[in-house]
Amino acid sequence: MTVQEKLGQLQQLTWTGDTGPGGGQTAETEAAARAGRLGSVLNIHGARNTNALQRIAVEESRLGIPLLFGLDVIHGFWTTFPIPLAQAASFDPEVSRRDAEVSAAETRAAGVRWTFSPMMDVTHEPRWGRIAEGSGEDPYLNAAFAVAKVEGYQGPADGSRLAADDRIAACAKHFVAYGGAEGGRDYNTVDVSEQRLRNHYLPPFKAAVDAGVATVMAAFNTVSGVPAHGNAHTMRTVLKDEWDFGGFVVSDYTGVEELIAHGFAEDGADAAALALTSGLDMEMVSTHFVDHGEALLDAGLITIEHVDEAVARILALKHALGLFADPYSDESAETTEPTAAARTAARETAARSMVLLKNEAAALPLDPATGSVAVVGPFADSTDLHGTWAGPGSHRFPSVSVLDAVRETAPAARVTHADADPARAAAAAREADVTVVVVGEDPALSGEAAVRSDIGLPAGQEELIAAVAATGTPYVVVLVNGRPLALGGWLDTAPAVLEAWHPGIEAGHAVADVLFGTVNPGGKLPVTFPRATGQIPVYYNHESTGRPYNPAHPDEKYVSRYLDLAEGPRLPFGHGLSYTTFATSDPVLSRDDITRAELEQGETVDVTVTVTNTGERAGDEVVQVYVHDVAASIAQPVRRLRGFARVTLEPGASTTVAFPLGAEDLGFWTNDPAGTFLVERGRVDVYAGTSSTAEARRTLRVL
Repeated sequence: MTVQEKLGQLQQLTWTGDTGPGGGQTAETEAAARAGRLGSVLNIHGARNTNALQRIAVEESRLGIPLLFGLDVIHGFWTTFPIPLAQAASFDPEVSRRDAEVSAAETRAAGVRWTFSPMMDVTHEPRWGRIAEGSGEDPYLNAAFAVAKVEGYQGPADGSRLAADDRIAACAKHFVAYGGAEGGRDYNTVDVSEQRLRNHYLPPFKAAVDAGVATVMAAFNTVSGVPAHGNAHTMRTVLKDEWDFGGFVVSDYTGVEELIAHGFAEDGADAAALALTSGLDMEMVSTHFVDHGEALLDAGLITIEHVDEAVARILALKHALGLFADPYSDESAETTEPTAAARTAARETAARSMVLLKNEAAALPLDPATGSVAVVGPFADSTDLHGTWAGPGSHRFPSVSVLDAVRETAPAARVTHADADPARAAAAAREADVTVVVVGEDPALSGEAAVRSDIGLPAGQEELIAAVAATGTPYVVVLVNGRPLALGGWLDTAPAVLEAWHPGIEAGHAVADVLFGTVNPGGKLPVTFPRATGQIPVYYNHESTGRPYNPAHPDEKYVSRYLDLAEGPRLPFGHGLSYTTFATSDPVLSRDDITRAELEQGETVDVTVTVTNTGERAGDEVVQVYVHDVAASIAQPVRRLRGFARVTLEPGASTTVAFPLGAEDLGFWTNDPAGTFLVERGRVDVYAGTSSTAEARRTLRVL
């Protein structure tokens, strides 16, 4: 390969330019493909379209190296599944695996073999719009869902199925600490210690690498002053050297160019040199590798070894995907709409992801034989509940509305509708036996570049709820949203509240399934709901202060608290109710102590918990295990999730679940930039229950 051809493999151009600043690069893309100076293209799909461009690269360039087509397939291609944050609320990684398997088959048939998913940015910042794309505030939960998504897209970790016609390459993003952006403002600064980086932000990425993820995407933010696109410590030292990552690292959209705006690079040539030498392999949309690569080589600012390493990683993935053997897609096999089976999967996973926040006096489930139902609110008849970063299917296939689904589920009922006007909603409620109030966020209010300074319900919606409540008609509230919300005083008086998130293409059907009891909700919150926006950040896995708040002394002044807010979250991480009831036993440890030497040799302590369905209907419960290292050389979170299991039980039935705790669960990373993991002697409290506020505890001693 010539130097120009090698540099070309490091270039990704966009076909349409509709996912970021700037115009499309269609003409430039065709010319570069013909010249053999292009490695990848994003935002083109459809087998006929990709084949046409692929023929230019394969049949008209000197070497005939095929292109790699990529697309943001975040929670569905034709079939939109619930947003990733909703999927995390299922506390069942198989939900994400199912999404990825359906998405991979639809995407691969459309000529695309690479998705920029999953996102595993742990965040404590609900104002950040991209919280919708990840799995919430906990590293352990994020890791579990990241692994399921990677395996769903790619198959086994050894890459043996990457070339199959129902698999695509995954991309772990955004590397790293993007979820820590100051103030939740997208693309903003992240100042993070080494221990916080390794204990909080890196674990999901390490899990994805261990699961065989094919690619990693650099983040837009700085990491303690160094932009992620030019951060040799994270990309080269940690990812490639420590973790032995064998895939390639792609920039985010114009991320190399943005090194200049960061104040890290003087110009495009400087940006290219900094990014490539720091471990970035492919440049998305901006063209500094190609534009300046030869001059940088001549000046000795980059080496041919840097270039060759990046090219080899990219070509290796193309080979693993089968592109050299068969660069084209079968146009006759392309699907153009969701199948019935895919819709069923989307409906089931959406219902499985919903969280019953409140249910006073068994207000839910509703009786399908109810005489009349009013369905009101700004999203009552919405057919756009796909959520942020929905695939191309969202433009062609509307979501099922809650209104239509209620009519279908209760065919004998008189179902009426009113929009967001409080007076009209109240009038409809007065004439109904029960009212379903559907409020929340438009999908455009979450996602990339969708940051809110106030995460309460948008204007007018609390007034609408109040108007319905004032009628005296029984009512329930359904929330459709892409982030946790600061729920106002209406939550105290609402009989029942169902968190439905943005549920995807089968939104209304899934909501109705839960409202009318076809599905018994079993989801849990993967993120804390604050009392007010001013309380942010508030999260369960915080560290203790030297003067922690003590609920036994609520009026004590000199403690860490707000004067004008009750202590603690409005709704805690792990919270979620059911239409039945459960009892969980205290945790039982297989042993009371374990030595550090035993842990280093891979031995574990088993935590077992028995859960019993004490109600009158079948349902799901999520058993959760947390640990707290009581005294450590680096202050530890008051709790860390280290195990969870969602179980289904018939009335009166019991089951016992076991969770092994090993060195990874009982130790932590220090502030050593070289990466030092410690398991220290001392007391570890082990909590088990059904939310992060569980009180049942046993003590383990590490000797």
